[in-house]
Amino acid sequence: MVTANMANIRISPISFVLIFLLAGAVILYVERSWHSDKGDQLIVDSSTKIDLKALLSAGIGAAERGGVEVKKVHDEHQLNAKSKGETREGANNPVTDGDMRSHKAIVHGLKKTFPSLKVVSEEHETDDWDKSAVVPLSISQSDVIELIKGDQSIPLEDVTVWVDPLDATQEYTDDLLHYVTTMVCVAVRGVPTIGIIHKPFMEAPNTVWAFVGQGHSPNLKLPVKKADLSTSPKIIVSRSHQGEVEAVAKTSFGKDTEVIPAGGAGYKVWSLFEGKADAYIHTTLIKKWDICAGNALLNEFKGKMTTLKGKDIDYSWSVEKPDPKNEGGLLASLWEHKMFLDKLAPVVDKKQ
Repeated sequence: MVTANMANIRISPISFVLIFLLAGAVILYVERSWHSDKGDQLIVDSSTKIDLKALLSAGIGAAERGGVEVKKVHDEHQLNAKSKGETREGANNPVTDGDMRSHKAIVHGLKKTFPSLKVVSEEHETDDWDKSAVVPLSISQSDVIELIKGDQSIPLEDVTVWVDPLDATQEYTDDLLHYVTTMVCVAVRGVPTIGIIHKPFMEAPNTVWAFVGQGHSPNLKLPVKKADLSTSPKIIVSRSHQGEVEAVAKTSFGKDTEVIPAGGAGYKVWSLFEGKADAYIHTTLIKKWDICAGNALLNEFKGKMTTLKGKDIDYSWSVEKPDPKNEGGLLASLWEHKMFLDKLAPVVDKKQ
């Protein structure tokens, strides 16, 4: 047996430098990595690029976490509704504990999983939050992994995530729970690219999602198209602006046009896919966190969401331009968008 005197073993200066560099690389990797909530996946936040496939998976989990909080608050009968003031049209703009708990579940989960991610939410908080208490979101939902293939990494600076933690808050306080959704949307360079809508009070499957040009959830499908949408289409509108939009719709499409009042922008877009309505019209200001997710779903199916003048909606956000408002009204449809715009044009032009 050959033995060695450990005291006589010397490390050369070059070997010492190599060992030092290797140790530094390992430490850096560990600092920038963490295990997901399943404990068997590893995600690296490079602070320069982000994998949209991982972000889609995390977004689905975030929307569903928010939904859990929305439902818990309702079931506990602790809505604690307050008013954030009135909308421009004079309607009450409520906020509840469901809104805030959902906001924290969604935003904290996304920021824990992707610390450098730019997230814009309808709700705001001023207190610091305990990052160590938040479980990272799964970055590999099984249906996403199965349907979305290839590397989907893009520069992180190109991404803005829009969050509506509780869409249809007024309906939530009125116990009209089928209108309630939680929504997450990923805009890439201002274009809605990933949309996720979750209905917490609906039996599963209660989440739909789409990644434009890449795929969508199996439960999101086109309805049967009507032979003629130009006369007497079914138009879905906001419950709080029903009278005004009904006048616009019937003037544009005829007195036999069916106008369907509903709560929540997420619910209204989902209704287009269910065949409950042919178009969604909104004539007043609406916020981008209300409509971004639905816009992405429509984009995946070659539908359209624009202002009433036919202008695409820009979902960019920056510190210099932090405005979440869409001022130009809204038209959303799966088919014949130009026909709807053309018929609306005389009324829209007269109003403006």
